Amino acid sequence: MTAESGGAPASVRAQPVRMPRSQRRAQLLAAAQEVFVAQGYHAAAMDDIAERAGVSKPVLYQHFPGKLELYLALLDKHCDSLVSRVREAMQSTTDNKLRVAGAMQAYFDFVDGEGEAYRLVFESDLRNDPAVAERVERAERGCIEAVTETIMSDTGVSRDRAELLAVALTGAAENAARFWLASRRTVPKEDAIGLVAALAWRGISNFPLADQRSDD
Repeated sequence: MTAESGGAPASVRAQPVRMPRSQRRAQLLAAAQEVFVAQGYHAAAMDDIAERAGVSKPVLYQHFPGKLELYLALLDKHCDSLVSRVREAMQSTTDNKLRVAGAMQAYFDFVDGEGEAYRLVFESDLRNDPAVAERVERAERGCIEAVTETIMSDTGVSRDRAELLAVALTGAAENAARFWLASRRTVPKEDAIGLVAALAWRGISNFPLADQRSDD
């Protein structure tokens, strides 16, 4: 069909749809996540990611100069998401029993969603890379710090003690959530959260609130 007969010229029809930069970046990150999760960092190739995103390699390189930078951008996104979930759980209520349950749910929700993004954080085949290790450690510290501050504020225990409790709490949450997922969710999610939260609460509830502590 010619332009005179009402159809658009071939040169016009062949032009790719342009996206705002932020939308294109999100599209590329989504495609990269699928490839990294399926293949691992070392086996994944920029060609695979470009093909999954439906773009040319030059377009991909306009946004990310290399595979590592793309991977780190994904790590930043999901590490920030996990820390935000835990902080929100601590800040959403003053009921400490609900805070414990919320912290557990934050980890279960994280491993249960976002296209298995948890593998990039907890099961990366690039954990020995200093930039990757730094981001993962920063996320772990962010979660621990959120819980530490809450424990210190409510119980009045020292930072060292509160931090040790926070490490135990977040470690239990992470390991239980990953085991639950690996065991094919044989326990319903809400039941699993409730079980682990009940166990954690029975321990941490033995620490009296700051305004209940004796001056003796």
